[in-house]
Amino acid sequence: MLAWYVARDAGFYAAQGLKVDIVNMNGGSRGAAELQAGRLDVMHVGLSSVIRVNRAGGDIRTIGSLSNVIRFTFFSAPGVKGAADLKGGVIGVSTFGSESDSTVTLAMQRLGLTRNDVVVKEYGGGMQRLAAVKGGEIKATPINEPIASLARAQGVDVLVDLVPAQIPWVFSSIVVRRGDIGARRDVLIRFLKGTIEGNYLALTDEKRAKNVLAKELKITDPKILDVTYDDFKAQSPANIEISQPGAENILAQFPGGSQKAEDYIDTSLLDALPRRRLFRCDGGKVQALAASSGCGDDAWPALSPSP
Repeated sequence: MLAWYVARDAGFYAAQGLKVDIVNMNGGSRGAAELQAGRLDVMHVGLSSVIRVNRAGGDIRTIGSLSNVIRFTFFSAPGVKGAADLKGGVIGVSTFGSESDSTVTLAMQRLGLTRNDVVVKEYGGGMQRLAAVKGGEIKATPINEPIASLARAQGVDVLVDLVPAQIPWVFSSIVVRRGDIGARRDVLIRFLKGTIEGNYLALTDEKRAKNVLAKELKITDPKILDVTYDDFKAQSPANIEISQPGAENILAQFPGGSQKAEDYIDTSLLDALPRRRLFRCDGGKVQALAASSGCGDDAWPALSPSP
């Protein structure tokens, strides 16, 4: 959520005439359900949750992405060294339908198992799951940064690490109700503008980004701060574009329903933004953040294409 935190801290949302409150929902699928119910306007959640909500009768859409690769490492309880030790045991996830839940399938494949070989249960946030796996209450759990580094430092065994593979995935996306894409189009475009500016500033100004991280997440350990920021840089697309291969990989995990990306993704708001060229003003100097440069809205945003 660093892009949102930095955008708010730098005044980019305010410059777009928006007042943004950021709340922690402690689980992607739970937040997606709250969004569908109208108690949130925008949710930061993986595409897996969007698919599950829509197949259950909901109508939400991913409109941008803040992470396009899987960032989970599966840690195991004492004595669990491989597939034989894990079989029949409990794997803890944040909530059903979240990315921690959907990536269980991939981890099981790496071990030669299926989801039917284990029991998947909800265990809440990363710290709760870490405590449960350390205590042997569950046999394994997926954890991402910065808690993954904490788990390693505490000597918790790694069972499967999906991070190095850089598997394309819409791991953490920007989700809204489909009806709002038409009814509140201008508001959502302005929100995306502020988000892209916040994301770009976070990627290019390490000191400021770390200061915001430390404040918002109450991180006091410099090593954990470094790990958290490095993890953000490794996964965040500069232009918040949605990975098509990532979407295809997720849909492959959900057979039996619509495989049409447009039933879960809407790129029309991003398509309305001039993201694919550099804009110059102020005597030819490339401005990275038009909202703070006075370049004018027609010169927004000064971003180069993501690789």
